[in-house]
Amino acid sequence: MSTVTDKQKKAPAGERVADWADGRLGIYSLAKANMRKIFPDHWSFMLGEICLYSFIIIILTGVYLTMFFHPSMNEVEYHGSYVPLQGQLMSEAFNSTMRISFDVRGGLLIRQIHHWAALIFIAGMFVHMMRVFFTGAFRKPREINWLFGFLLFFLGMFTGFTGYSLPDDLLSGTGVRFMQGAILSVPVVGTYLSMFLFGGEFPGGDFVARFYSAHVLLLPGIMLGLVVAHLILVFYHKHTQFEGPGRTNNNVVGMPLLPVYMAKAGGFFFLVFGVIAVISAIASINPIWALGPYRPDQVSTGAQPDWYMGFAEGLIRVMPGWEINMWGHTLVLGVMIPLAIFPLMLAVIAFYPFIESWITGDKREHHIAQRPRNAPTRTAFGVAWITAYMIMLMGGGNDIFATHFHMSINSITWFVRIFFFLGPVIAFIVTKRICLGLQRRDKDKVLHGRESGIIKRLPHGEFVEIHEPLSQGELYRLTAHEQHEPAQLPPAVDENGVERKVSRMEKLRVKLNQGYYGGDNQIAKPTAEEYKEITSGHGHH
Repeated sequence: MSTVTDKQKKAPAGERVADWADGRLGIYSLAKANMRKIFPDHWSFMLGEICLYSFIIIILTGVYLTMFFHPSMNEVEYHGSYVPLQGQLMSEAFNSTMRISFDVRGGLLIRQIHHWAALIFIAGMFVHMMRVFFTGAFRKPREINWLFGFLLFFLGMFTGFTGYSLPDDLLSGTGVRFMQGAILSVPVVGTYLSMFLFGGEFPGGDFVARFYSAHVLLLPGIMLGLVVAHLILVFYHKHTQFEGPGRTNNNVVGMPLLPVYMAKAGGFFFLVFGVIAVISAIASINPIWALGPYRPDQVSTGAQPDWYMGFAEGLIRVMPGWEINMWGHTLVLGVMIPLAIFPLMLAVIAFYPFIESWITGDKREHHIAQRPRNAPTRTAFGVAWITAYMIMLMGGGNDIFATHFHMSINSITWFVRIFFFLGPVIAFIVTKRICLGLQRRDKDKVLHGRESGIIKRLPHGEFVEIHEPLSQGELYRLTAHEQHEPAQLPPAVDENGVERKVSRMEKLRVKLNQGYYGGDNQIAKPTAEEYKEITSGHGHH
């Protein structure tokens, strides 16, 4: 008979380890306070998760690839499994990439997963940022988090560029040459920057090693820090939620982080990983064996960068080849001007939260996401920006459009030049009118109900459609948005008869505010009196 009591029995090993860690790190109290945090549920929130999971996949596959890649431009003779290139001189970077593709078990699949995940990460960032933009989820207190997201998108572009330049194949080498030409166009310091980056005259002997260091250490390290900071701020500020019954700026309606949200997020990670793996297994990307190693005197036919850099290339392709000579130096305006426009357009999006806050004068905290139709000016601006981006993306592939659709490349170039200025204006006007039309439809649904499709004949012979009344929750959702009064300049004189001095910046702010909230920029919400009159039978149904 045992004399050991229950109190004297040892706890399981896992529990003892947990108690030891909790006594030194305070894990239990931290988890208890945060693991039940509520997150709202909406399909658009998956966009940010796709970005996060793609980034994790990029890191995992990148670690595998670094074990076999040699970032060197020393020339070697190829003796691998791919017969057409045997005996060819190539850099060690290209040779090791060929070895990964044909001789390392699973190497080609990992390469393709890495590349496809990078493309999906950038695309996911683009769409996720547009979701945040159109719903106003960047407003106070999330302006800094918007900047973190923008920096992730911006750094992701250059991380991708350095990544697909590493194999030193003919396509990536053409892209690097394109970049070097852009660097050379920078006045005064362009040649110095080029010599520093390439270790001498192009292509030099160091750029693969330098790109490798940036690609696997510098840029991913910065991005990882930004991802962590971004998630911490999302957790701290709480997630935005769409308008609906019971949802205010002071609460969150949704599911707890543990176990519901974590279970769904874990399953979604494997779903994203699976989809990327399937795409990578059936859709070839960057087949360097078909392109061959880079030679400075050759250019691959139909050379195109990955889609996210097509905007920058399009700007340079469609820009006229203007040059001016000043003090014995040639300024290549055909490259300099696009190099100035590209960061300027990105900067407008990066700092838009601060610009809108200044224009509207809104300094309040916002945790309710807006429906894009209820902010027509912002929505129209966003669509105009995307339109300009897509038009220049078309310009970056003008030769592909010309060859595939049997069109004149000059006609395509002139189309892009003209519609780069005209297209965004048209998109702005059309989008704004669509938003206002949707606002009018919402107002009509509130007052008259939803069309049921049922036709009824009245005693005097008239046919009318029966409208179903909306639920209280739907009525709230359609009328919960704010109605803003446009700003006005103060009176010319104050109460003492002293003339007021209004700065030009204040006049500009009021003018822009009226452009945001003026009479033709929002449809008045139905009032309670209008709704009662309609539903009481005195109005026309």
